[in-house]
Amino acid sequence: MRPFALAAATSLLALSAACGANGQTDPQAIAGAPVETRPANAPDQTPAFPGQARAPGVTTEAAMAHTVIASGLVHPWGLAALPDGNWLVTERPGRLRIISADGRVGEPITGLPAVDARGQGGLLDVVIGPTFAQDRMIYWSYAEPREGGNATSVARGVLSADGASVGAVEVIFRALPVYDGDKHFGSSLAFGPDGHLFITLGERSDAPMRPQAQQLNSHMGKTIRINADGSVPEDNPFAGRDGALPEIWSLGHRNVQGIAVAPDGQVWTIEHGTRGGDEVNLEKAGANYGWPDAAYGIEYRGGPINAGSTETAGTEQPVYYWDPVIAPGGATFYSGAMFPGWEGDLLVAGLKEKHIARLVIENDRVVGEERLLTDLGERIRDIAVGSDGAVWAITDEDNGKLVRLAVAN
Repeated sequence: MRPFALAAATSLLALSAACGANGQTDPQAIAGAPVETRPANAPDQTPAFPGQARAPGVTTEAAMAHTVIASGLVHPWGLAALPDGNWLVTERPGRLRIISADGRVGEPITGLPAVDARGQGGLLDVVIGPTFAQDRMIYWSYAEPREGGNATSVARGVLSADGASVGAVEVIFRALPVYDGDKHFGSSLAFGPDGHLFITLGERSDAPMRPQAQQLNSHMGKTIRINADGSVPEDNPFAGRDGALPEIWSLGHRNVQGIAVAPDGQVWTIEHGTRGGDEVNLEKAGANYGWPDAAYGIEYRGGPINAGSTETAGTEQPVYYWDPVIAPGGATFYSGAMFPGWEGDLLVAGLKEKHIARLVIENDRVVGEERLLTDLGERIRDIAVGSDGAVWAITDEDNGKLVRLAVAN
């Protein structure tokens, strides 16, 4: 095992003053040039409404510093806060660890099922259950090896008091169909305010699989909603419909690797595009988000996606999209005392562009964007907010890190 560096590095970043004190954003100041200056891959495509892309840039006045709390992680993927201030962190090859707030990295937690760690597959997200204080139940998603290939599954188990193992493990959801591939597994997890578990899934990338994002007899390219025990809520939009899988909450997604629940309880998802077309979506029961029939951006090889349509009757527009892409990972809504001006803002991890995007949201629209942690220079995979309001992140690298971003002392 490679060595772990504790509190290895600290970097100071002072951000210019275009906002109020202590990081507060003055709504009247949201009039800056967009932070995105690269040319679009699809310059002839136009947003469906003002502010859907290239929102005005905003900045935070408060000086911030990031500290590397731990390193030596192998492609960490999921990050979840424990009530004691420590962190659950997944590593894609199949390990789950507890890392303390001061950087002590625990041994791999035993008891997890095998994962198919090929390509984008492996151990993915982790969340603690809504009744963790009573039952110590945690939930995780992973690429499960199955006969004929693999698919995304979600399991749950009881974390032991010493954090060394999980017991009473049961698989509560298995995506279908099985496919022999190594891409677009999704998969982020979030509990809604009513205790239902949302699961995001990709459509497995390859051309023969793409159409399944539009098919209700397939879990591919869907957002899923189940009860904590894996059963299906009776009010799911497709429950009881002939030919439809009852776990489906929404359809028409490409590869959703971020999900976040807003302070008002609304569920938002963050989706990978191709060359252009990363999306921020406000989830609605039974809604169709268009892929692959409607999308922004172009194919990786160049040329239009299908007919090149950006909107199709009966489908939802993204609240926001990026062209070129930032390759978004995990996401969370900010709530905390450290940056009061960020309250209710959406923080999105950026893999390709190696930053955290702070999106200012008003009336379900993005009205400002800022890029944070740009000086770290690593692929940001997932983010969370600590009890004191500091922002924590993991980096998807061979030598992955757990990083804390806070107001500079």
